[in-house]
Formats: sequence, C-alpha cells, structure tokens
Amino acid sequence: MRKNMKYNLAGFGAVILLTLLDQWSKALAVLHLKGQEPLVLWEGVFELNYLENRGAAFGIFQGQKAAFLVCTVLILGLVAFYYFRLPEGRRFFPIRFVGILLASGAVGNMIDRIENSYVVDFFYFKLIDFPVFNVADCYVTVGAALLAVLILFYYKEDELEFFTMRRKGKAAEDGKKEEL
Repeated sequence: MRKNMKYNLAGFGAVILLTLLDQWSKALAVLHLKGQEPLVLWEGVFELNYLENRGAAFGIFQGQKAAFLVCTVLILGLVAFYYFRLPEGRRFFPIRFVGILLASGAVGNMIDRIENSYVVDFFYFKLIDFPVFNVADCYVTVGAALLAVLILFYYKEDELEFFTMRRKGKAAEDGKKEEL
C-alpha cells in the first residue's frame, strides 16, 4: 500500500462530496428557478437566474458536447496524474486542495453535459453583467486562481519538480553537468 494512500482516498472522498454539493445546488436551481423570474437577492447586484448553458464559459462553443467531454476526461487525467505524484506532508495540502477543486468542478459540469447536454447555471452578478455561472464553475475558478498564487508565491521552484517528468536525482545530475 502506498504511503500517499490516505491523501488519495481523502482527495477522492472530497471530490465526491464537493461534486454532490454542486449537483444538489443545481437540482435546487432546477426545482425553484426554472421557468421563474430571477430571484433578486441584492437589487441591481446579485440574482439567482436559471440558465441552460450548452457551451463553455461565456456561452462559447455552443453544442460541442463531445469536445467538452473529451477535454474534461483529459483534464481529469492530468489532475489525477499530478495529484498522485504530490509529495507527502502538510506543505503540499494547498496544492492537493487545488486538485480537488479542479476535479470537482470538472466532474460536476461533466455530469450535467452527459445527463442534459447542457450545464445548469444560476448565479448572476448583474452589477457587472458577469455571465451566469454555477458552483462547479466556482470550484474551477478558485482552484485555478489558487494554483497561480501557489506557484508564484508559495512554493519554491525545487518543490514543484513533481510537475516535470524529471526526478530529483536526474535534476541534480543535470545541474552538475551544466557546471562543468
């Protein structure tokens, strides 16, 4: 049994939990918002507004279900690949959390696309006329922003070697060759 097994099982459980939360929020949106006027939570600022998005962000690539599913499977594979390569320890919890958020968002929207051929969106910031989005979109956005912050400001370059195909020993050998 791998040393990282507890991290992997906890991560898998967290993805399931967050995906269920996303699907529950979408079920509530269908139940209470579909066919209704927007529910204004803050006049002129924020509303719950039901929308069936058959495209990607901002409604681009309408009707490209197969392409979305292929991209989602590739992204999930990439996230899993790097998640399993992460070193043990608390230091790497933030990047594990990023992987969990990215996977949860991808799975949540993929379920919608498989079941309905569209994604249920319902959060709308009217103040800035931002596109309508959902909980899974929040996971992906927060995860991507957090990943950028972690890479730029939290981790040192040598701590991110798991992102490359090179192992520490190989990197050290290459460093010695460059010195010669």
